Formats: sequence, C-alpha cells, structure tokens
Amino acid sequence: MGRIYNFSAGPAVLPESVLKEAADEMMDYRGSGMSVMEMSHRSKVYDTIIKEAEADLREIMNIPDNYKVLFLQGGASQQFAMIPMNLMKNKKAGYIVTGQWAKKAYQEAKIYGEAIELASSADKTFSYIPDCSDLDIPEDCDYVYICENNTIYGTKFKTLPNTKGHVLVADVSSCFLSEPIDVSKYGIVYGGVQKNIGPAGVVIVIIREDLITEDTLPGTPTMLKYKIHADNDSLYNTPPAYGIYICGKVFKWIKSMGGLAAMKEHNEKKAKILYDFLDESKLFKGTVVKEDRSLMNVPFVTGDEELDAKFVKEAKEAGFENLKGHRTVGGMRASIYNAMPIEGVEKLVEFMKKFEKENAK
Repeated sequence: MGRIYNFSAGPAVLPESVLKEAADEMMDYRGSGMSVMEMSHRSKVYDTIIKEAEADLREIMNIPDNYKVLFLQGGASQQFAMIPMNLMKNKKAGYIVTGQWAKKAYQEAKIYGEAIELASSADKTFSYIPDCSDLDIPEDCDYVYICENNTIYGTKFKTLPNTKGHVLVADVSSCFLSEPIDVSKYGIVYGGVQKNIGPAGVVIVIIREDLITEDTLPGTPTMLKYKIHADNDSLYNTPPAYGIYICGKVFKWIKSMGGLAAMKEHNEKKAKILYDFLDESKLFKGTVVKEDRSLMNVPFVTGDEELDAKFVKEAKEAGFENLKGHRTVGGMRASIYNAMPIEGVEKLVEFMKKFEKENAK
C-alpha cells in the first residue's frame, strides 16, 4: 500500500521530503554515529539543531527581538493553565468562546481567577466568529484570549479582536505557519505542532518578554513558569528533542517553498477547490458562514447521518483517510494543512462528485 491522502486533523500529514530526510538520518545523524532520538540534549550537535530551528522560525514569522520562542511539552492543553498561572496578575481575564478548545481554556482559567466570556458563537454550534470590534472588556482584565482557528468547527478569525489595549493571547494550533501574521499584535501566540509543523509532543510558545516575570500565581509548579524555560533556552529539562528536530526540518521546508506568503497562496488555492465544490453541490454542504471559513479545516455534511457514514467508509476504501468529523459535530471534515498537496484536494473533490452522482436522490 502506498501513501494515502491523509485528511487527519492532527497528528496530521507531514511533507514527504521531510519524512524521507528524517529516514535517511535515522541511524546516523550527519556523521555523529547515532540518531537524534538517542543524543544528549546537552550535546553540541543537538544545541545546533534547536538553535537553528528557533532561528528559522524567527525568520519565517518575522518574530520581533523582544519575543522569546519556547519549545515546551504538555500540548496546547497545558497552556490553558500555564497562561493564567503566569499572566493573571489581577485575577481577571476575558475569553472569546468560538469552539471546544476555547471553551476548555475558558473553563480552565476559572480555576485560577475570574474568567469572563466576552463573546461566544455557541448559539449556532460555533459555525461563525462573533463580532469582536467593540467588546465590553473590564479595565483590569489581564488579557483577552482567542483560539484563532477552530479545528473542529472550521472557523477562523480573519480580523483580530479589538482588545482595547489589553494583551492578546492566541492559540494558533491549527493555523500555525499557514499564512503570515504580525506577531507584535499578540502578547502570546502559541500552538501544538502536531497539525501543521511536526509530530505530537511539542508546543511552541512565542511570548513577549515583558510578560515573562517571577510573579506567577502561588502554587505554580516550576515547570509551568515561562521564566524558567525562557532563562534556560527551552533546555531546563530534557525537551522533546526528536520532535523539535522534525519541526526544524519543516521550517526549512517552508523556507524552500517560499515562506509564509507562498504558503498562504498555496492554502487559499487548495481550500477554494473544496469550498467551490461545496457551494455548488446538491448533496454536500459546508457548515460555516462564508466569511469565517478556515483554510485548514473544512467541515461538511450531507444532512443524512447514514449517508455521511457511507461516504466516510467509501472514501477510506478509495484511499482518503480520516475524513470523519469530530464526534461533537458529526458529518465530515477535511483538514488540508500546509503539507497536503493540491492534488489531494482535487482527487477528494473528484471522489465527492462521483459519490454525489451515485447517491443522488
């Protein structure tokens, strides 16, 4: 069996050239006589790997000098606690709830202080992004939190909320490096890498230096203090060394593809093929309002659960893997991250057209 088209929401498809290169280096990394999986994170060889990965990420994202890049563990979900523990000086934070992950972050923050729901799209199953141009934000709010791209529901903030001078914190797990962003608009921008950058086990946190202080909530574990990791260049304890190495390769791949502007163009072209079909299809329909559609995660339904199940089963047999929607939404979802080739989406649409013909009412 050859490579399939993998539409998984995460862990997700990686560039083939990266996988091949990692395979070539698996037994002997550049004459070191060992695998990156086996080497000391304190070695010179590994130090070069992690420093180069950071330098490449800084270049790709144009990260200002007053931001630290941290390679951490615990996934995006651990950040749900780490953020309030480090940032809640006034014990008050605003959350914009646009999906399951924002909701989980909001609920976690309630453990540490007063979390305020500033806006939500729960009333329409998170199928849109609420208007965030004039939110009622208390003066003493420590930060405003968003999940920028909602993996499950397929929505994306096209305009950042007006935080009225408050620090913006964004979870970008599922749109990380899919297009250029202005890092200076955020206090913290972070994401798990297993969707668009690398293997599960690494979370990247890009944090403005003034937010890194000794002053954390009482009881904050040492491992959950940004300052500890920032002061130790992400090497306070053993980092997810192999995962970071693969991330570094993906950063180089993005550079070779022309950077984030080229990625955005590639992703828009890909998503358009699928959305255009959904807009004209008699059988399938997208579930998100047009102006808030994600370039990365495309949920769709037939409106008939049995037909949805039949589609997922037949798609799998035809070599399209992981198209079943999230258990909370049902239907289907195609995640079309950076590494999904255009022909993967073209072939999927071809298959959908065929399925529609065969199952027309």
